[in-house]
Amino acid sequence: MDFGLTGKVALITGGSDGIGKAAALSLVREGARVAIVARRQDKLDAAEAEIRAAGGDVIGISCDVMDEAQVKAAVAQVAAKWGGIDILVNNAGTSAARKFEDVTDEVWETDLGIKVFGAINCSRAAIPFMKAAGSGRIINITTGGGKAPGAGSLPTSMARAAGIALTKAMSRDYAGDNILVNTVCIGVIKSGQHERRYEAMQERDPTRTLDEFYAGMGERVPLGRVGEAAEAGDVICFLASARASYITGTAINIDGGSSPVV
Repeated sequence: MDFGLTGKVALITGGSDGIGKAAALSLVREGARVAIVARRQDKLDAAEAEIRAAGGDVIGISCDVMDEAQVKAAVAQVAAKWGGIDILVNNAGTSAARKFEDVTDEVWETDLGIKVFGAINCSRAAIPFMKAAGSGRIINITTGGGKAPGAGSLPTSMARAAGIALTKAMSRDYAGDNILVNTVCIGVIKSGQHERRYEAMQERDPTRTLDEFYAGMGERVPLGRVGEAAEAGDVICFLASARASYITGTAINIDGGSSPVV
């Protein structure tokens, strides 16, 4: 099936690892040109080399999505190289989950800054290019906790709820410009942040393997396993494609059935 992505230009934040890198790999396999954005240049360099080895046309750009000036410069660099931006994947984010009284102002500001204002900054910079092209795709990465927050889930659940609301509102604002805006609500997916938790846990129990660690996490998932980053990347690629031309304002769960709501 031709996804109609040959020659399309995508910018993916948080693109050096996990879901962002998996989305980049899916997109380049369909012929898209991809800019991956992250803060750490060493991780960008490694991801860029992996994507290029898979046959992809890719550039890595160091950028803090909370800094609007850096975002504008990154988007301008991509547009200067490839002539515009057709696809934006707002994936940058961290995991922060605790009880309300344990959330400091600094944690609130950082979490909302990366996940909400990061998406706002990137969308503001990319939308003029999409309007000029007469079409575009924006895919916001959120979680099921934004639909059904649990105990001890702040500030992430609130930031993700804001991302879902932003998706719906923007889909209405830009439907007339043929800019489609959707979100994927991610569940437990293999990623660098989980591997860092595993490494910390190894200090207490050095006998436990990474596969055992993920198997334990998967016991809480109805499908009985943790998802692969590529499974999320492929759904993101589909939403960016011509095959998803009548899908906008939607939130798709990629969580193995974990969410209590659709």
